Parts: sequence; structure tokens; C-alpha cells
Amino acid sequence: MARATFRRWSIHSKNCYGEINNTRIWFLVGLIIRQKEPSNLETPFHQVDSFLTPTELFYIRSHFPAPKLDLASYQLRIDGAVRNPFSLSYKELRDLPSERRVATLECAGNGRAFLVPQLKGAQWDLGAVGNAEWTGVPLGVLLERAGLEEDACEIVLAGADQGTPDVEPKPPGPISYARSLPRDKALQREALIAFQMNGRELPQDHGYPVRAIVPGHYGMASVKWLTGIHAVREPFPGYWQTTDYAYWDYVNGKPVRRGLGEMKLKSQIARPTVYETLKPNQVYTVCGAAWAGEAEIAEIAVSTDGGQTWAEAEFLDPVQRYAWRRWKFAWLTPKQPGKYTLLASAKDDKGGAQPDKHDQNYDPYVINYPLPIEVFVGDPYEAGVGDVAAQTGS
Repeated sequence: MARATFRRWSIHSKNCYGEINNTRIWFLVGLIIRQKEPSNLETPFHQVDSFLTPTELFYIRSHFPAPKLDLASYQLRIDGAVRNPFSLSYKELRDLPSERRVATLECAGNGRAFLVPQLKGAQWDLGAVGNAEWTGVPLGVLLERAGLEEDACEIVLAGADQGTPDVEPKPPGPISYARSLPRDKALQREALIAFQMNGRELPQDHGYPVRAIVPGHYGMASVKWLTGIHAVREPFPGYWQTTDYAYWDYVNGKPVRRGLGEMKLKSQIARPTVYETLKPNQVYTVCGAAWAGEAEIAEIAVSTDGGQTWAEAEFLDPVQRYAWRRWKFAWLTPKQPGKYTLLASAKDDKGGAQPDKHDQNYDPYVINYPLPIEVFVGDPYEAGVGDVAAQTGS
């Protein structure tokens, strides 16, 4: 289970990200349970106000129970289509020159609770995403030391966690979690074999002692409890590459199954929350975050009328490849009580924009269309706000 923690929070502030704080209180926050065992816990997205997500509030996605690896006997094996296979102890890995990366990780099913009709899988709301600083050794450095063969096309990352998946069709017996990366992505300097998160050792639920971090790809690529790095000469046909975490593509009009990889452009509203009641005719700061895969977030717009009109919002963070950008938007709430639908939509520096609806070829994954946040405008202490909204047709 996740550890709860006391965190300081602001109220009566002009900016929902705490730039102007008039009053501060202490209260207990923690993660939201989506599945108890294995641990699948969601960040309360509306409670994260910092550029880096606090470790104790970072979402947890596990496929099997977390393995307990002994640090003294831990070995990371690099082999396969390489000229010089070798193994590293934890100390040997830590002794290598390390680098830091800030990267946003998002579960490919984040936002699944918004899909209608409901699809299989954990019903993630908005909080299966987080932004953290990771410390480790570039994967490319290890592959270079191993002497990666020219015909190696993919790098398989294997974790120590194992069990029987719950997605049909099921394999005949227990399997270990493993995912592959294209050769080019694995050799990018950004890909890390990490041993620290936000300046401290990885917590158990986040892959202790060693995990992969693959910036720009969905979170399932950043394999936790990493024990093996295998170079292969043919595309990896593993369960988590073809059965689960896969989508339908089309070649010459025929469907082809492909593994999910790069994160899609996305923005989310953190506050207000769904069905929150706001006072009429007052300025409310709508806020959220936007992120992408191999592109940079360039524009953000907000609609307060269900997408009929849009207005530009203001970024709070500079452009940083692979990290999210927080944003805010000052909304003068309507005088007329009722229900209003808020949306946020981003564009990237390559001209990409969010789609209008969910692409069914991704099935329960890649929910990156603008997610509607319905709120009420009215006196929160008066009853019947919902009835008024229904009568006004808003």
C-alpha cells in the first residue's frame, strides 16, 4: 500500500499552483486505490501543484506483486546480440558516471474512466501520470560497453516481477514482465537505467533497486525491478508487446498488431474537479498540465463552454523535452447558475493537436482527446444547483 503523508497546502490563493498563498493548512493526503494487489494506486491529480510530483504522490502501476530483490546479490545482466556480455552488481552500477533526467511518465490507460462505454482495465481517472527527476546510467553506455551488434534491432528490458496476466488470452503459465525498445530509442542519451527518483533511492513500488526510464514513451516501457537487458535480432513477440499494450494499425488496408510506444500529445485539467461547485461572477484559476512524447508542448487553450469557443492559457513552466508543462487560465465564472463543461487542448511544436475523440484502434489505451470536466456554477451552500442546471439546459 502507498504511504500517506502530511503535506502543506494553500487555500484562498489566486493561483492554484501556489504562486500567491494567503493561508496554509496541513492535511493528510495519499494515493487512490484502483487495485489493492498488485498495487495500482492513482495520484490525486488535483492535489499536485509542483513541477516535480512528490514521490509519495506519484502513481503506482504494477502487473504483479512487487518482488523483493536482495541488494547484496543483485545482478543486472546485459547480453544477447552483443560481442561482450557482462553483468553488474548494484554497487558497480552506482559507481558508473550517472546523469539526471526530468521525465513525465503516464500509464497508457490514464483517463480510462472517461470512456463510454466502459472498457476493461483499471478505471484510472486523471492521476496515472507524474513528473519526476530520475538519476541513473544511460542505457546506451551499457550497450556500447557490451558491443551491440549491428544487426540488433530491439532491446528487451526484463523485470523480476512475474505472475499470470489477467488479460485474455492468458499464457499457459506464469511469465515475467518484459518490454522491448527500438534500437534507436535505446541508444538515445535520454534512456536511463535508474536507481534514484527525486534524489533518493527508488521506493519498492517504483522498482527498487533498479528500473528503466524511457522518456517520451508510455510508462509500461520503463520496466521496474530490472534484471536483464537483452539485445535481439528480430522484433520481440512478448505478451506485453503483442497481446497487451498493443494496438491495431493498418498496412495496405489489412490490420496489423503493434506495440504501444511513444506517448501521445495530451493536456488535463487539474482544478476545478468534476462536479465542483464554483461561485458565480468571480475569477477562478483553472489549472492543469500538458505533455507529449518526442515533441515539445507549444500551445494550450481552454474552453469553458464545451468546446464552442477557446481561449489561450498561460504556461507556468518553460519548454523542457520529456517533461510536462503546467498551465493556468483565469476564468470569470458566469453570472447564470448552471452546469458548464471545461476542456483543455494542447498543440506541439511539430503542428500536432489532440484528437476530438478516442481512437478505437487503441481499445482501452491512449485516451488523449480533451477530457470533459463538468462543474456547477452557483452558491455551494444552496441546494438544487443540479436542478437549476438541468432547467437551464446548460
